[in-house]
Parts: sequence; structure tokens; C-alpha cells
Amino acid sequence: VQIAKNFDLIGGKLIAGDSTRMRAQNSKKNNFNQDKINRQVAYIDNKLQEYYRQLDDAEKQQNQANKDRISQAIQVQQKRKERYKQLEQELKESGEKQTSVSDADSRLLMLRNNINEVAYNVQTTTDAKHNLFIDYKVTNQNDMQAMGMMTRRAKTILGKGSFTALYDKGYHSGPEIRKVQQMGVNAMAAVPALPSASQAPDPGYNVSGFAWNPNSHTYTCPQGQTLTTTGTWHQKKISGGRKGFVLMQQFKTRACKGCQTKHLCTKSKKGRVIERTEYTPYIEENQRKIEQNKELYKQRQSIVEHPFGTIKRQWGFYFILSKKGLARASADVGLMVTAYNLRRLMNILCIDVFREAIIASTLQLSLLLWLIRAKPSGVSLCRPSWAFLLKTVNTFFFHLYLGNDCRLNGGCETNCRWSSCLTAPLPEK
Repeated sequence: VQIAKNFDLIGGKLIAGDSTRMRAQNSKKNNFNQDKINRQVAYIDNKLQEYYRQLDDAEKQQNQANKDRISQAIQVQQKRKERYKQLEQELKESGEKQTSVSDADSRLLMLRNNINEVAYNVQTTTDAKHNLFIDYKVTNQNDMQAMGMMTRRAKTILGKGSFTALYDKGYHSGPEIRKVQQMGVNAMAAVPALPSASQAPDPGYNVSGFAWNPNSHTYTCPQGQTLTTTGTWHQKKISGGRKGFVLMQQFKTRACKGCQTKHLCTKSKKGRVIERTEYTPYIEENQRKIEQNKELYKQRQSIVEHPFGTIKRQWGFYFILSKKGLARASADVGLMVTAYNLRRLMNILCIDVFREAIIASTLQLSLLLWLIRAKPSGVSLCRPSWAFLLKTVNTFFFHLYLGNDCRLNGGCETNCRWSSCLTAPLPEK
């Protein structure tokens, strides 16, 4: 990424975030949750009861061969039961909902539709200018809690917050949207379809058909009635099996009792109730951005799917090679991401310029190490001194090896020489 920045190949104005699942070296049968353990233990208990009955019959018949065979089968099932009980204990101690035997950090994740696979979820951020990765992070969770983290990391890498970030509907979450908006980043996440349980009998009476009045803190229904709240904040358990609560206010009106269109609005006998959570203002702001920037948002897929198509379809990397946990999986993905970025740089730049840039970067690192070792003992450099040192070394080597083609400074006016580099002005970029 730093080499791409030196050649001004990172736009830093529009980025897109997305994730892809990569299969772990752990089969489904070696992944367990509490329900699966309970089913296996119940199956073993039934088998043991059957074996005990057969053992009683063999004793009555005084058939020693059958007794030995059944006793061995009982021992096998008892060992299996002990193994499942041990997995159950480990699951309780870890506090996780599932555990994997071969690769302990991998989890059963949904790939698409109803297809599940034991895998890792690779979060990535791609710059729109040349479809280059600027960041990645390997996780074993879904996308719902990733948008804030990845946006914060992108803000740190780019060194600014004045960029637009695009995410798909898998990232649409009230807490995450609030985090991103509070960072001051212009982020947009696609709005998912309204769940069937939240839909009104008539689509015209869905929540989107109720007008919010910020001045009076009320809602107006399609029939013109005003829904008010007592102002009390209630706790509501977060759906989707996640822990925690969300604060919300309830809006309703007594006019529902005599309304002629009540059957189109709600099935509840008590009338329609609108729940407005603490995250609703941020969600509404996100929706306004999506509606106002439809053409811009359409670019998301073309930005972020380009790297995935190359790595998975063209190169065949659908899986993680190691099975040593999250750290090793992250190293595997890091090699894939680095290989992709280097390949893109070679295609974008002249191969000779790219080669000399690599040499310059290598010598730059060597000089930095030499300067660190040559520093007198007991002398420490403050942060401005380190920044000046890095800037000077960067200028020196890119002037030396790239000469008039140096895109870091937009081209040097004089030929590169050792002496001229030492006195050259520091670049602004």
C-alpha cells in the first residue's frame, strides 16, 4: 500500500468494504454447538440402552462371544460420550456458541442462501482508483459488527476522514451506522428488505408510510392521525441471537380503535405501535444518503468484487491453507492480498519502474536499520525527529532510483545524483 501511495495510485476518496468466506481446514462434522452435542449424546444413550438389553439376552443364553462383542461396543460408545461431554465443558468455559476440533478458531458461517461451511470471514477495504486493497482483517464472525471497525482502520491508513465508504446490506446495523457517522465519515450501507414479521397487511401502511415529525416528536399515519409517545425509553432485546438490549420509544394513538382501515395497518387488537430506537435517526440519515446517491452506490460492486474475482475465481483461493488458528489464517490471507496488490502494481506501472521502486524500498529499509544501529546509546529520538528521518530517507532513494520518472514528486527537474538528493527539498506528499 505504501508503494502504491508513493506512485499516487491510492485515490483515498472512494472506498468499498465487503467480505468473503474462505473455507477452513475443518469439516462440518468436526464443528459442534450445544444442540449438535445434545443430539449426539441422545443418540449414544439410545445405543447404550439397546446394547445393555442385548447384553442381558447374551447372559441369559450364556453366549460368551456375543457378550464380549457387545461389551466392546459399549466401551466404544462410552468413550464417544465422554468426548462429547468434554466438548460440552469446553464450550461452556469458552462462552462461545460453537467450537471446532481441527481449527479451533474457525466457525460455521453462511456462504450463501442456506449453504453453510466451516470458514473464516475475511473483511477487506478496496480503493476505487485502481481496485487495490488498502486493508484486510480475518474474523470468524458475520458482517453485522464490522463496518465501524473497518472504517476506523481505513481512516487511520488514509490519514483522513474525508472519503466515502460503501457497504452492502450485510453491514446494515444501527450501532455500526452510528459509529461511522460519529467518525465524520460519509459511509453508506444498503438498506435490507423489511422482514415479513414487521410488514403491515397492506404495504402502504409499513413504517416507511408513517411521516416522522422531528419538531413535535410524533408520527403521522397515512390516515392523518398523530401517534405520540410518553417519552419513556424501554429496553428491547436485540434480535438475531445477539446479546444485549436496545433502547426504544413506543408511538401510538387512540384513534386506532375506531379506524376503518385498521385491518390494513395491523393485526393487533390494541392498534398500531411504532417503535423508534436510539439508532433510528442514524438509520434514516443512511437511507437518505442511499436515495440521493444511487449512481455512486452502484459502483460498490464493481470496486470490491474485482479483487475477489481474481483471487478466488482466477487463482482458485477459496480456502485457508493452515489450520493453526486465526493468526495463521490471517497470515495466509495476507500473502494473497499482497500478491494481488503486487500483481496489480506490475500491470499498472512499467515493470522497470516497479522493479526500481522495490529496490528503493528495500534500500530505504536497510538505511533506516543502519541509522537505528548507528544511533549513540542512550540517545532517543522524539516523534518529529523520526518523521524527519523517514521523510529524508524516502526522498533520497526515490530520487536516486526513479530519476525523472519519480512520480512521488511529479518528476524531478534535475538528474538524480547522490549529491543532489542530499540537498533536494522534502516532498509534500
